[in-house]
Amino acid sequence: MATGGLQCIKYLLFIFNFIFWPSVTHSLKPNTGFCWELLEPIEIREEFIQSFAYLCWELEDQVVNICLHFFTFWFVCGPQLAGTGVLAVGLWLRFDARTKGIFADSSQSVFLTGVYILIVAGAIMMVVGFLGCCGAMKESSCMLGLFFGFLLVIFAAEVAAGIWGLSNKDKIVTDLQQFYQQTFSNYKDTKQEALKETLRAIHFGLNCCGPTGLVFDGASDICPTQTGLSILVTTSCPSAINYVFTSRLLVIGGVGIGIGLIMIFGMIFSILLCCAVRRTREIV
Repeated sequence: MATGGLQCIKYLLFIFNFIFWPSVTHSLKPNTGFCWELLEPIEIREEFIQSFAYLCWELEDQVVNICLHFFTFWFVCGPQLAGTGVLAVGLWLRFDARTKGIFADSSQSVFLTGVYILIVAGAIMMVVGFLGCCGAMKESSCMLGLFFGFLLVIFAAEVAAGIWGLSNKDKIVTDLQQFYQQTFSNYKDTKQEALKETLRAIHFGLNCCGPTGLVFDGASDICPTQTGLSILVTTSCPSAINYVFTSRLLVIGGVGIGIGLIMIFGMIFSILLCCAVRRTREIV
């Protein structure tokens, strides 16, 4: 704020001098004849060009810094907001009554691993976003450098995870189908309320019912309401899981590419702002 006030005062003084300086020099000029009349316009032009060039350079530098601050702030605070959302989803899945009972069964490795990955990833994204926001607001080259480094590591991990996911798509689908089959079997044996709510969420989210698609006892409590022939035979959940991963692969890939582009822009703006801050300090 103080720096901005000094800049405004400097520009006001420049405008003041630009308006009044020619008239003052004209009134104070010595009567030295033709040589002064010939040299005065040249001196005035040189001083004016130098002052105007300096002002343009200062204005350009300030505009660039302001733009870098603006874009960097929005691009670096995005990971913090996204991290908050991811962490909230992970904690909700871990402690919500509808899914809490699943954690009692140690065999549900896919679900457990996914939830804990969400929690850890959300926490890391919040820390990284905090570094970026504070670095942009405080003009800290150290924080911006750390933000760039963490973001580069996360970007590399995202690319590696995307490549691994594409190469192991069939295994992921199989693991999710096995997770559903085991959850459904445990619910049929124990009738736990938590497992019931989990199956309801899966059935309504994928618009499916049961492991085979055939009607079973208690389907009306955990499956979406169907009409016509779908009352007797509906889409099985293993088939729905496979359909989602095969038909929505482009959508999933597009979302991943979009997140990657945001991270790339965040790295670009953070390193540009870091360089601008260092250059400004070297000049000062």
